[in-house]
Amino acid sequence: MENEKRIIKLGLVQTYCESDPSQNVERNEDLIRSAAEEGANIICLQELFNTVYFCNQHDEKNFDWAEPIDGKLVQELSDLSEELGVVLIAPFFEKRTQGIYHNSLVVIDADGSVLGNYRKMHIPDDPGFHEKYYFTPGDKETGFQVFDTAFGKIGALICWDQWYPEAARITALKGAEIIFYPTAIGMLKKETRKQKKIFMDAWITIQRSHAIANGCFVAVTNRIGKEKGNKFWGNSFVAGPFGEILKQGGEKEEIVIAEIDLNSIESQRREWPFFRDRRIDVYDGIMKRLID
Repeated sequence: MENEKRIIKLGLVQTYCESDPSQNVERNEDLIRSAAEEGANIICLQELFNTVYFCNQHDEKNFDWAEPIDGKLVQELSDLSEELGVVLIAPFFEKRTQGIYHNSLVVIDADGSVLGNYRKMHIPDDPGFHEKYYFTPGDKETGFQVFDTAFGKIGALICWDQWYPEAARITALKGAEIIFYPTAIGMLKKETRKQKKIFMDAWITIQRSHAIANGCFVAVTNRIGKEKGNKFWGNSFVAGPFGEILKQGGEKEEIVIAEIDLNSIESQRREWPFFRDRRIDVYDGIMKRLID
């Protein structure tokens, strides 16, 4: 029945990163197990979960951390997903071929099968976030996808993508019931506490607005800790289809668990029918850089 509840639990793994990728993988696998023990059906790791956030500097040696989609890391996570019966969203530094690298993620279904990968579409180049040096942006082949998992239809974007309403809208229009945003965001050493509050409020607000505008759930996983001038602020959260904060973490290592009802999307979209009232006949301007 349409009004029956579809209850699932989301698990957001919020942690720090060390210089040794193997230690990061081991710790995250332990946290994945803990999330599964708490009943999480879909578990999302943070952006570049197995390495420090190396993009705060230009260093050619950092390219050595990249791994192929069909490499050891993804296979290990696939085995873990199958063992625990959970859907896993795992972001990592992908080596696609010689000289082409991506900020990517894989979505692994509860039976261990890799449903596909997403490559970050919007690549920033800001103080402390020099990602254009490392990452080729994603393209239409792997961009704005929806993955039909054992526990629902999900989209997964990455960090800087979260500031773009177009990315959320396209993903929702393709059928995503939940949009995940694995993230690495925080403040620089020179920035004040007042600036941090302003920035973090804006970060939370823009993502809550995606939930409201698209009548879907939004789940954000952010890292914590200090790394070479960056201090990541955590505060991973899950927002409901009207933007309400259902669960939010702090600035310590933790697993944010949120129970949600996917069928609440239908009632939200009936009451606030943004999709119905879209004027697709007059939106040509959105395809231009500027409108004269």
